[in-house]
Amino acid sequence: MAAQCVTKVELTVSCENLLDTDIGSKSDPLCVLLMCSSDSQWYEAGRTEKVQNCLSPKFAHKFVIDYYFEIVQKLKFGIYDIDNKTIELNDDDFLGELESTLGQVVSSKKLTRPLVLKNKKPAGKGTITISAEEIKDNRVVKFEVEARKLDNKDFFGKSDPYLELYRQTETGWQLAHRTEVHLSPMSVPPLVA
Repeated sequence: MAAQCVTKVELTVSCENLLDTDIGSKSDPLCVLLMCSSDSQWYEAGRTEKVQNCLSPKFAHKFVIDYYFEIVQKLKFGIYDIDNKTIELNDDDFLGELESTLGQVVSSKKLTRPLVLKNKKPAGKGTITISAEEIKDNRVVKFEVEARKLDNKDFFGKSDPYLELYRQTETGWQLAHRTEVHLSPMSVPPLVA
């Protein structure tokens, strides 16, 4: 029996021009990755973080998937506006989806497509971009970052800073990590990434 050709790939997701389903603020999107099993059943493989008040989110959470070269792996990326604390999605607003194969995403390296609703009609002008990168190096780097005397950007109260780290890839700069928001005065404790 021949060994299967498999490698790990990391998928990064971002969206542009999502539908705005909230009143008084913008949608709070999250991306859910569904995969199709060998018996043609969809199952949830992971979720990104929720991005507050944003119609063009760049999700920091990456999906890491085993890519089998000889097998068609169906994927479905669903975007939802999360306005509650339940884990269920049927009580959240559906903003659109993209169905593709892992092979299409990997061969494109960066795949941008329009989002569609359940009835396959366009989800407004919403698009989704999935970038694929083979994982070749899994070394970990740990460092601390500290910020002091930040400008106060809020009209009332203090700024709520966070840090975003980007890395250069073949397809451009990609968000690698986003820290939690720090609710503090003008000096921020060290952020561990």
